[in-house]
Amino acid sequence: MISATRRLHLERHRTDRIGWLRAAVLGANDGIVSTASLVVGVAAAQSSQATIVMTAVAGLVAGAMSMAAGEYVSVHSQADTEKADLDRERAELSADPAAEARELTAIYVGRGLTPELALQVSAQLMAHDALAAHARDELQVSQALAARPVQAAVTSAAAFAVGAALPLAVAMLAPRASLLYWVAATAMVFLALLGAVAARMGGAGMAVGAGRVTFWGALAMAITAGVGAWFGAPV
Repeated sequence: MISATRRLHLERHRTDRIGWLRAAVLGANDGIVSTASLVVGVAAAQSSQATIVMTAVAGLVAGAMSMAAGEYVSVHSQADTEKADLDRERAELSADPAAEARELTAIYVGRGLTPELALQVSAQLMAHDALAAHARDELQVSQALAARPVQAAVTSAAAFAVGAALPLAVAMLAPRASLLYWVAATAMVFLALLGAVAARMGGAGMAVGAGRVTFWGALAMAITAGVGAWFGAPV
């Protein structure tokens, strides 16, 4: 029988989801909000259903490509910064390991360890993997939170396309006379579900997450509908 001291203590953490979850939620939310707002704005301008659907399709394609490009460039910039910091740290470790050891010790002292224990901890961690120790505790760079440009780009584009497809489908199926109301109402439902699911996966309150996403989506659609009705032309 395995003793209690040897039994594995398994825990589930959510930090490894941060990269793709953020990109997925952002992409899906943007897909729903931007496409639904386009449809609502064009519908408020009394456009034909064919024009509305074409606008939604164009918004889906352009938005997905824009999300992919934007996420890739943004996250790649973060990755470049992380790599530059790691290269500099590697050089400093090679040039003056003693100074780097003192620096790591000071970090642990600042976190509450006694100077003696901090010295032992830093010595053992640097003996095991000096660069990893400094990356984690000095630079705040970890494997779970590391920038992944391709993952962020693909996730954002796919999530945007899925999110945008929802109001697009409603625009194609709803009768023209009530299309604006159908798209607005279903978009609110989609946003509430997205906010609740994202909050659940992130460990936050589902009601708060749903309310936050729905509020901003409703505001975006209301403003766009107002612009479309005011100018009487597609926006």
